[in-house]
Amino acid sequence: MAFKNPINREVVRLAVPSILANITVPLVGLVDTAVAGHLGGAALLGGIAIGTMLFDLLYWNMGFLRVGTGGITAQAYGRSDWKAAIGTFSQGIATALAVSLLLLAIQWGFVELMLRLVHCSPEVGAVARRYFYIRIWAAPATLSLFVFKGWFIGMQNTVFPMITDLWVNLVNMLASWLLSFYTPLGIGGVAVGTLIAQWTGLLVAILLMRRRYRDLMQSTTILHSMKWKYFKRFFSINSQLFVRSLMMLVVYEGFTILAARFGDVELAVSSVIMRLLMLFSYFVDGFAYAGEAMTGRFIGEQNRPALRQTVQYTFLWGAVIGLLFTALYAVFPRTVIGLLTDNAEVIAASSPYLPWLLLMPLLSCAAFIWDGIYIGATAARPLMLCMIWAAGLFLVSFFLCAPLFGAQALYIAYFVNQAVRSLYLTFSWKKIRYLEK
Repeated sequence: MAFKNPINREVVRLAVPSILANITVPLVGLVDTAVAGHLGGAALLGGIAIGTMLFDLLYWNMGFLRVGTGGITAQAYGRSDWKAAIGTFSQGIATALAVSLLLLAIQWGFVELMLRLVHCSPEVGAVARRYFYIRIWAAPATLSLFVFKGWFIGMQNTVFPMITDLWVNLVNMLASWLLSFYTPLGIGGVAVGTLIAQWTGLLVAILLMRRRYRDLMQSTTILHSMKWKYFKRFFSINSQLFVRSLMMLVVYEGFTILAARFGDVELAVSSVIMRLLMLFSYFVDGFAYAGEAMTGRFIGEQNRPALRQTVQYTFLWGAVIGLLFTALYAVFPRTVIGLLTDNAEVIAASSPYLPWLLLMPLLSCAAFIWDGIYIGATAARPLMLCMIWAAGLFLVSFFLCAPLFGAQALYIAYFVNQAVRSLYLTFSWKKIRYLEK
């Protein structure tokens, strides 16, 4: 039976902790919204939304710190090359700190530029500024946590990232609530809560690493890891992953920006539909992380049969998750919409778009799973080229279809984006011969 297969058991072992951590992510946003909604009017809600968006713009592009670190570390783990594994961690932390200093240096210019581009009231702008200028001081911790998470996953350890993520998310929710309602900080407590959560989360990650990997940490020095001949591969892979992140930003932020062209109701509907699609991703990403860790490991070990089984089982579980969510959306469409909004107008306006919820999980699960496998294989170039094509065709599809189909063009374009990613990565994998190197 498949469940008795050791590769399948390992996929599940690595995936479950990641899923448990992922499902706490939406709770943080809900608490921040609830705090703003109970402290004041629309200006507070709008200000928190704008401030959060500013950090999404900054941190989304830094995702390469996690994925690049994870893939390289997993291959070092497969080779039992602990010096290379620790060296990759050192390079990631050095990069995270350098980027953090840059973000701190440009913070004022970035905020002022973005608030000029985003047309909002002075009240909303004031809240967004206050939120941003507090939370930005968590940047070194936030970006370092990206590296820790990627490194732990590469070391075939998804329990430590789960512990860290749960700590950060729970402290964030509790601290934001208490500081906002029971101190003079008011809405600023939301930002301070995030600040506390990120820095204490970094401390938790450091303590976990020292507990499990203290001996490995002594296998090399930071200065040795910073030599260009060792840093070159890390820089090459992550520069391509950075471009990939930019293209993903074009799609996901572009989806919201383009939705605004059709009015407030369609914007609200698009936000609800996208959140439901992201809910699906929190589950399938757990198996993508497992695929990432095990693909890198078995490439490092030069174990072709285990690599083939890893790909098969991660896709099997991705399909299971896709089918479950398709069934959920098919049987309870109004219920799942109602979980995110009680606005009758938005619920009614969402009806024409519900069929997309049935198509997307099965289509996009392939893209998500392939992402994990390619990251484990450190196949950064095809990931980058894939997203360039996918983002470009997303925009082309939208502008070609919008005159004929109106707001439906958004979902057509997103469908094209996911189809391109799934097909491109499927056919590209057949050309990759990592185990023959």
